[in-house]
Amino acid sequence: MSQQQISLPAKLINGGIAGIVGVTCVFPIDLAKTRLQNQRPGQQVYKSMMDCLVKTVRSEGYFGMYRGAAVNLTLVTPEKAIKLAANDFFRHHLSKDGKGLTVVKEMLAGCGAGMCQVIVTTPMEMLKIQLQDAGRLAAQQQKPKPVMMSPTKLVATNAVLSRSYNSGSVVTAPRTATQIAKELIHTQGIQGLYRGLGATLMRDVPFSIVYFPLFANLNRLGKPSPEESSPFYWAFLSGCAAGSIAAVAVNPCDVVKTRLQSLNKGAGEETYRGVTDCVSKILQKEGPSAFLKGAGCRALVIAPLFGIAQVMYFVGVGEYIMDNFPLSLLAA
Repeated sequence: MSQQQISLPAKLINGGIAGIVGVTCVFPIDLAKTRLQNQRPGQQVYKSMMDCLVKTVRSEGYFGMYRGAAVNLTLVTPEKAIKLAANDFFRHHLSKDGKGLTVVKEMLAGCGAGMCQVIVTTPMEMLKIQLQDAGRLAAQQQKPKPVMMSPTKLVATNAVLSRSYNSGSVVTAPRTATQIAKELIHTQGIQGLYRGLGATLMRDVPFSIVYFPLFANLNRLGKPSPEESSPFYWAFLSGCAAGSIAAVAVNPCDVVKTRLQSLNKGAGEETYRGVTDCVSKILQKEGPSAFLKGAGCRALVIAPLFGIAQVMYFVGVGEYIMDNFPLSLLAA
């Protein structure tokens, strides 16, 4: 057991595979979550998650639901790997003589995992959100326009998508993650990719503090005996339950993070100077219920993501790869 706990390469592989499989399955729901969270009163393009997905397919095609998936799939492997491996690493070092951890120590391990993962999570979310929200901005600008419109004006309307970096000037939105990253680094330096870091920490640290202890205790209920592991289906259900509860609990922080990281604004949409300014303006203009926007979508995204991750750990794909394809063979 102790050897398995400190097998970080195997856990990195497990976390990476789980992230890729999970993101591929639930990315359309994540896209709907981002677009619903960015909507303002009186400017709703989508009524619900299903309405968002249907309209996205109609206007952007099937692959429109996967806009921004490439950057997520590229970075989700290190992001999920760091999160899951860091939690196990901290749990291992906080335990004494193989004894179980107290709830406080489980929360500390989760806190450490959440703080480690933002190194990758923040730039990944920053780039993903710009790509996911582009379709909403285009649909919002087309919505108030009369049906009878000349082709020249329609092309012009579609081309002008956003304001840039809260400056109020209108520019053509970058179309790829690479273009967005290059423009951010050119105009703001590397810190441009870490816009919303504080809000990301506010979301991910509490999420990990809630998720990991909750999963550990739910999973423990399914063990036939203290020496045996719980069945794989119980690990999956425990991951889903803990993930969805933690996701809904921190959804207000996710709304703030999404708003802060959205560089491109629609007509009449306000900009924010920071976390406090964002929270204040949302409360004043949209009310407390705005902090629950996309909560259902987020629960549907996170639940299978972490359920799949825990099944990967249970099956031990990483351990199998490390046992049959050791690093020494790869280096030879």
